[in-house]
Amino acid sequence: MGKKNGISPTREENYPQWYQEAVKASDMAEKSPVRGCMVIKPWGYALWENMVKILDDMFKECGVKNAYFPLFIPVSFLEKEAKHVEGFATECAVVTHHRLEKKEDGSLTPAGKLQEPLIVRPTSEIIIGESFSRWIKSYRDLPVLINQWANVVRWEMRTRIFLRTAEFLWQEGHTAHSSKKEALEMTFKILDIYQKFASEYLAMPVIKGRKTEAEKFPGAQETLCIEAMMSDKKALQAGTSHFLGQNFAKASDIKYQAINGGEEFVWTTSWGVSTRLIGGVIMTHGDDDGVIIPPKVAPSQLVLMPILKNNADDNRVLEYTDNVAAALRKKDYCGRKIAVETDKRDIGGARGWEWIKKGIPLRVEIGPRDIEKNSVFAARRDKKHSEKETINTERFVNNITDTLDNIQKNMFQKAADFRNRNTTIIEDKKDFYQYFTPKNKKEPEIHGGFALSGWCGNPECEKAVKDNLKVTIRCIPLDGENKKGKCIHCGNPADKQVVFAKAY
Repeated sequence: MGKKNGISPTREENYPQWYQEAVKASDMAEKSPVRGCMVIKPWGYALWENMVKILDDMFKECGVKNAYFPLFIPVSFLEKEAKHVEGFATECAVVTHHRLEKKEDGSLTPAGKLQEPLIVRPTSEIIIGESFSRWIKSYRDLPVLINQWANVVRWEMRTRIFLRTAEFLWQEGHTAHSSKKEALEMTFKILDIYQKFASEYLAMPVIKGRKTEAEKFPGAQETLCIEAMMSDKKALQAGTSHFLGQNFAKASDIKYQAINGGEEFVWTTSWGVSTRLIGGVIMTHGDDDGVIIPPKVAPSQLVLMPILKNNADDNRVLEYTDNVAAALRKKDYCGRKIAVETDKRDIGGARGWEWIKKGIPLRVEIGPRDIEKNSVFAARRDKKHSEKETINTERFVNNITDTLDNIQKNMFQKAADFRNRNTTIIEDKKDFYQYFTPKNKKEPEIHGGFALSGWCGNPECEKAVKDNLKVTIRCIPLDGENKKGKCIHCGNPADKQVVFAKAY
């Protein structure tokens, strides 16, 4: 491969810029005229649609139903939960007027000031809580299990397509229960769904854990999360599930008549993932040639590229290609028919490179020689682009689901091996600081990876590490909550092992 054909710069040369160029080359999304917002193009949106379909089915298997709630939230609603408003105040977009008026010079100016400002939703706990307070009257009305697919706005200062934008797409689940036990069970059940979705569909290995008090969702009693390692060794919070206790129930006055006749507050949860997962897929699997998409969520699993010579063979090649496409489209994969692209453009080698950069799992060439052998010439995106093989057409079609499964498993294993190689148990403070200290000042983003180290539970130790190294506790792994040791900062006894990392 000539370097000009891949993504420039490479990941090693400039990872943040590589990411931006990979998104651009994949034709998934682009910047919009509105600061911090993005236009999700058809290839990127098809990936999101597949994610939505899979997750939506998983939620509905748990009895969750979809609904939709207002985009605008009165400011007085947000003020009901003190920690909640404090956590989101700096990210809120505020609507203060309801119309525009034209001035004499032709310019437009806001007019019609609202009696009460409206917040463009950063999240919906409070506005959904208002509905719950009207829907729930008796223990017979519980549980309420609701999800909405929507957009939200958080006025981020530093934005990056998919990873952190002022407006993004997501799902937010909200549930109400009659007991703490039932609400906690729901919180963990959703965490398990997120872990399964990330590992089995996105081929993204994740760590399940709890957030510290400093890192949890504003207003929650407890936040559970899944954390993934990107290919620059940084962490990405890939999903969160919050046990809200009765905080939001009290703020929104969500009460019910208990079976014993008394009146009690409900116990609530909320949980969500967003289009940030698309960025996670890119950074988990992408290479210096561009994006690589797992087959189970890919917009299309393969592209057929007929080799046309502008001669009498062309019609035969096109007919053969169409027949192969028709046979493949009859096959089921991951709950849907296999999606096949047919690219008949005559643009030489650029055609194949476009599909490499878009990350399609399989590329298949068909020319007159292949027809004579009753074969196709196939290349897998999870392997080097030069690794191509001639395969009997019937065998290729019959084995297509096995091939896609093999690609999916290989991508997960590569990502898991990478994470394992870059996860280290560190017990010495000096070693810990060296692990997260840049190797040279010109490349401040180069660091170790995940450090599994003891933490005494003191927020001052957590803050000191963050201030000194820009490293945070990503989570307290569910399997590391009772691991004894010493605190990596103060040296005092620690009863838990946590994941320290730099993060997006």
